[in-house]
Amino acid sequence: MDLRQLEILQAIAETGSFTACGRKLNVSQSAISRQILLLEEELGEPLFLRVGRQVKMTSAAESLVQLGQRVFLDLKDTVGAITDRTRELRGTLRLSGGMTVCLYVFPALLKHLRRVHPRLDVRLTVATAGRSVQEIRGGRVDAGLLTLPVEESDLVTAVPVLREELLLVTTRTHPLARRRKVSPRDLAGQPFVLFEIGSATRKVIDHFFASENIEPTIVMDTENVEIIKAMVKTGMGIGIVPYQAVAREVRSGQLFCARIEGHELMRETGWVYARANRVPRMIHELLAAFETVRGRLRLAPRRRGDKVTG
Repeated sequence: MDLRQLEILQAIAETGSFTACGRKLNVSQSAISRQILLLEEELGEPLFLRVGRQVKMTSAAESLVQLGQRVFLDLKDTVGAITDRTRELRGTLRLSGGMTVCLYVFPALLKHLRRVHPRLDVRLTVATAGRSVQEIRGGRVDAGLLTLPVEESDLVTAVPVLREELLLVTTRTHPLARRRKVSPRDLAGQPFVLFEIGSATRKVIDHFFASENIEPTIVMDTENVEIIKAMVKTGMGIGIVPYQAVAREVRSGQLFCARIEGHELMRETGWVYARANRVPRMIHELLAAFETVRGRLRLAPRRRGDKVTG
């Protein structure tokens, strides 16, 4: 058994077929089949059940895929330890995050990284927390700035770094915008445009509704905070979003935001990366860069008495 055979098994697991595996690794299907046959002969155990053109992994193959993930992670750590001895940080840093993070956090972070590590190539992916964790586990993303908690937290490292305030947002002409205070009972019967069901942010909001025995009228849900803002501006409904996503519109008078009386709605965001024996230098540098720019983020509005201002 060699690394190439483990790489082939991982590629088949990811792509679902010998043909797609060959395209991914840029080798012929016959070469893929030959390596699998040699491995099956060595183990004396079938690795795939073939039904027509479809292949299904046996438990033996799945065990080898898991072994390959550990081996390649150890290999990556070893190479990283050697690379860390160089003075200049180079290579590709692959980051993932939700829409809010990519729009309002990553720009300042990337600008700082570009200044302090000019030879570092940073690539971004917009994805849900669930998909981001899968990409991190598969080695296709190095780190994600995700809403916590995340699933499969025993397989990745999560470092909390932000607590973001969630605020009610309406148009400036909405009746709620004329109130000195917005209480939970004021929300009964209001149409809402909210984040998608199952997201960590939506769970915070749903917990608030449940605690107040409110059954919200939800006219739309989406993972895209810009869509939520657009629908609120058209009068389709009101929203509950992180302040940093609407800070500019609130300051310019396009939108109104308020805290809900008696409640502090917060969501926690953190860096998530693959669990390993040592943290790669690239992740260390990422966390350090984030600490530098964190103070510039607008996570909550200023308070003047019972009102909030931009």
